[in-house]
Amino acid sequence: MISPDDRIVILLHESVLGTQGKTGLAMLRYSEADIVAVIDRATAGLSIPELTGIPRDVPIVASVAESLTYQPDVLVIGIALLGGVLPEDWYHDVQQAIAAGLSIVNGLHTPLNRDPTLQALLKPGQWIWDVRQEPMNLTVGTGQARLLSCLRVLTVGTDMSVGKMSTSLELHHASVKQGLRSQFLASGQAGMMISGSGVPLDAIRVDFAAGAVEQLVMQASDDRDILHLEGQGSLLHPSSTATLPLLRGSQPTHLVLVHRAGQTHIRNAPHVQIPPLSEVVSLYEAVATAAGAFAPARVAAIALNTAHRSDEEAQQAIDQVQQETNLPCTDPVRFGAQLLLEAIWTS
Repeated sequence: MISPDDRIVILLHESVLGTQGKTGLAMLRYSEADIVAVIDRATAGLSIPELTGIPRDVPIVASVAESLTYQPDVLVIGIALLGGVLPEDWYHDVQQAIAAGLSIVNGLHTPLNRDPTLQALLKPGQWIWDVRQEPMNLTVGTGQARLLSCLRVLTVGTDMSVGKMSTSLELHHASVKQGLRSQFLASGQAGMMISGSGVPLDAIRVDFAAGAVEQLVMQASDDRDILHLEGQGSLLHPSSTATLPLLRGSQPTHLVLVHRAGQTHIRNAPHVQIPPLSEVVSLYEAVATAAGAFAPARVAAIALNTAHRSDEEAQQAIDQVQQETNLPCTDPVRFGAQLLLEAIWTS
């Protein structure tokens, strides 16, 4: 529901430099929408490129009232919180934005479109888009995506929030640049805000999750050479249920394993160690193939998230992973995704 004509302000209090701003920062890096300001009282007046490395020179202001100077039409809630409940002080920001005439994009689990207080503030032409809503008319998965002729590339991870969406988007951009008929398929709220469509996988009942992915892939497959499907979760994470329906629904032809350089355990479960990457590769290939029930899907390459390292340290980490796994490896955000794309086409 975000159009190219919309002027967007992103609500990101304490999250430009925090750990919960994944949605808003992804919008800043990849959205083609006209983002006119970021609201963050902790970093107001500072520079987005200097703080984050994202080459988008958008002003940071401290409040909704200050953002109105830039004449926004839409307020995007840019955080991803465990539990998905909007903090009370942010709720007042949303109220203020609606009262000022802005529409709202909400990626949290808690729906705002049914809130009577917010509904009472909406004027004609204003809307609230709750991104995490289960689509209608879903069916169970059938495995029919395996019959498609286009390539289907799924990003899989060693943990949550390691860069699967960014890798898929970078691969899509590289594919388009190469002249391929490519499409990025979003499976989470940030990807849907960026692309304008997709399925919010973590809002879909588990019985219909694979079917929702299958429906998305089948509808997108016409006249496409390659589909890049945004991964979610991890087979290694004790609370993740999203990866299996993505594997079954998309019936991928290729996998790209995404890992954060140097990470040794699941971030929110430090007692769960990440196995050697070569073993993780074998795990994903085995689950994708299901002992021969489905067509083989090889891990074609490793996408290494080196955002927290210098250029020299990043290259050393990439070289080490290539040596350990004997697979092509790069950081697609830092160095581009061409190497990964070449690995897909030649595997």
